[in-house]
Amino acid sequence: MDEFELIRRFFLRDNNDKSVLIGIGDDGAVIKPSPEHDLVMSTDTLIEDIHFPNCLSAEDIGYRCVAVNVSDIAAMGARARWMTLALTLPNINQEWLQKFSNGFYCAAREYGVSLIGGDTTQGQKISLTINITGEVMPKQAITRSNANYDDLIFVTGNIGDAAAGLDLIVNSSNLNDAGKSLIQRFSRPTARHELGQALSGIASAAIDISDGLYADTKKLLMASELGGHLYIDRLPISKELRETFGQERGIEFSLGGGDDYELLFTAPAIKLNEILKIVDKYNTPITEIGEVRKHSQLNCSLNGKLFNYDDSGYLHFNG
Repeated sequence: MDEFELIRRFFLRDNNDKSVLIGIGDDGAVIKPSPEHDLVMSTDTLIEDIHFPNCLSAEDIGYRCVAVNVSDIAAMGARARWMTLALTLPNINQEWLQKFSNGFYCAAREYGVSLIGGDTTQGQKISLTINITGEVMPKQAITRSNANYDDLIFVTGNIGDAAAGLDLIVNSSNLNDAGKSLIQRFSRPTARHELGQALSGIASAAIDISDGLYADTKKLLMASELGGHLYIDRLPISKELRETFGQERGIEFSLGGGDDYELLFTAPAIKLNEILKIVDKYNTPITEIGEVRKHSQLNCSLNGKLFNYDDSGYLHFNG
């Protein structure tokens, strides 16, 4: 099987998206954006044994690579529309490819994103690069750099679950229901795509949590040239995480684990009622966990006492 047969068999599916004028099979795609919208573009690469363990199922790898890219678009308050996939494989394993494409298209359908092109190559490890494009109304994109002094800091959902799930995937074979739930949070993350769009005009700045709550909060605040304070006792740590690892390790996973793809955002206190309406509409918890401050540091406290913590998150080419 050559690369063209691979694409035809596993990735050339019926596409009823009328915005795709020319899709897979040509030298490039032609798309028709919605009138009077800006385009938001993002690129992300996932590499075997770095971004996911090689024991993760092909279906979950396919689903995950779509969801984590949709999350980037959601963090900017935009709607994900189109994506390309560059797929590198050590060899052609038809069973793996069928399962991967099933998981991939499962997520694509769930989030309403069309695959419009890509590339396939041979390499030593599985590598997945997605370029994703979304749409947003003019001047409505949420950036990392627009937080303001005295804004409050919020996070959606629970945090720490995905990192705990990865730990269980790698280190544990005896799982109860709580452990299985944590693993699901890593293997099939939820991109808060509708909630992200709802935050447009409410959030002053936002980022999705990929490298850990502390590291990503720090990125947002640095982009806004401000500092902040996190209240550790307010962190939304799930019952499953506390039951499986205890409160102390739960805090560690929440602050430094990453891979949750929840949305971290800032907003002025005057927007609290609007945020509560979003919670009700999308049935997703949003927790106030801190505040933006004028100084340049990000500090933490636990039960009213200073909590010493620092983590820069995962860094490629570090050292």
